[in-house]
This record gives sequence, structure tokens and C-alpha cells, in this order.
Amino acid sequence: MAKQPMRVVAAACDGACSGNPGPGGWGALLRYEDGSRRELGGADRATTNNRMELTAALALFEVLRDQPRSTDLVIRTDSRYLIDGLQKWLAGWKRKGWRTASGGAVLNRDLWERLDAARLPGVSLVHVRGHSGDPDNDRCDAIAVAFARGQRPVLAAPGSPASSASIEPEQEPATDDPAPVELQQLLGRLELAERLAQGGYGLSLVELARLVDMPIRSLEGRSAAWTWRDWRVLPIEGGRWRLERDAGGLA
Repeated sequence: MAKQPMRVVAAACDGACSGNPGPGGWGALLRYEDGSRRELGGADRATTNNRMELTAALALFEVLRDQPRSTDLVIRTDSRYLIDGLQKWLAGWKRKGWRTASGGAVLNRDLWERLDAARLPGVSLVHVRGHSGDPDNDRCDAIAVAFARGQRPVLAAPGSPASSASIEPEQEPATDDPAPVELQQLLGRLELAERLAQGGYGLSLVELARLVDMPIRSLEGRSAAWTWRDWRVLPIEGGRWRLERDAGGLA
């Protein structure tokens, strides 16, 4: 007889980001009833901490879908954003056409929609306090941080001993010099600006100042549209601002 696949008895996930927006990483793990575990992870060169938290949970849902699991399986996470989004806010967002209670567009809608479709019956999320000594949360955090820093974590596979999991430095070709930190941060802001423009999101003055890397006081007196790099910055109701691709910018 073929050997029955092991059930998943525990799971956890976490995300990390350097700069927020900036280079990010995510980590997740599954524990099996034979004591072995499987670890997952990945990186994004320009992202946010919240997107990495959602990406980690999505990866777990997609893997768990095709695996036997215990009836009391929960996913441990330190992200209130993830838990509240799935368990409290999601139904209301959908009823309102993906608008928040204040009328703004829901951020990270693409990931929320995928999470909603991937959710598994009977699998709930449980909050754990970050950096509190919870071993699974700490391990997921270590994986996520390593990916965010450009390292290559050695991830455990089912059947391998737990001691085989470690973090190793990312090996880069000697001729491939990393971009300066300032350019990496600029790239993150530019990619975020494009995402914000495509989604039609409104930004507060504080959020706009952080995005364009300008002092708030230099923006407070502005009331008309102005140009920042390849985007037009347009005033909208409530003292907020919206980005729009400049017709003269890059396609």
C-alpha cells in the first residue's frame, strides 16, 4: 500500500520589509504530524510590510489546499492587519465595492481578492505577539528578514531534520555590484507611485511627503496640481492627493 501523506498539524507565517516601502521578504512554515516541517519564503525588491504579510498567508493557503491537515489546524501570525482583514473587514469591503469605511479604495486589493478565494474551511488565524519567543513566529520572521536583506535562507523540506534549516548569505557574482541604497529606495518609491496611480488611491499630506521624499512644510501651501517625476499630483477632496501618469512621462 502507498504510504499515506502526513497531515499538517501547525502553520505560521510572517512578512518583513526594509524601508516600507522597500525590499521585502516573507516566510512561512508547516509542521507535520511526524515532527518534520516544510518552510517557504520569497522576496520582493519593492514592496511593503503589509503586502509581505498577505503574500506569506496566501502561500500557506495555496499549499494547504492540496494537503491533508488536522481538524484543529490554525495559522499563527503576528499581523493584526491580516487577521482583521480576513475576519472583520473583508465582507464589508466587498459589499461597498472595495471601499473602506471612510470611502477610500482598499489597499492591496489584488492580494485580498486572492486570499479570499484561497481561504480554507475550518482553518483560522491566531494572533501571536511578535518577537515574544514563539518558535514558529520567530523562524518565519528570520526567513522573511533574510529574504528582505538579499540573503538566501536554507529552507526545511518535509522529512528533513529541523536543524537543517539555516540562513546563508546570498551569493552574488563578483562582477554584479548591488545598486546603492539610495537608488534601491528610489526604485521602491517609483514602483509604489505607479501602483498608487493605477489604483487611484488618495494620499494624505504626510503619506505624500514620505512618497516623494519632501518635507511636509514644502507641500503644505500647495493647492494646485503639480508634477513629480513621471506623475501629476492632483488635489482631491479632504486635503488629499492622487497620482496620475503624466502624459509627457514614460509609457
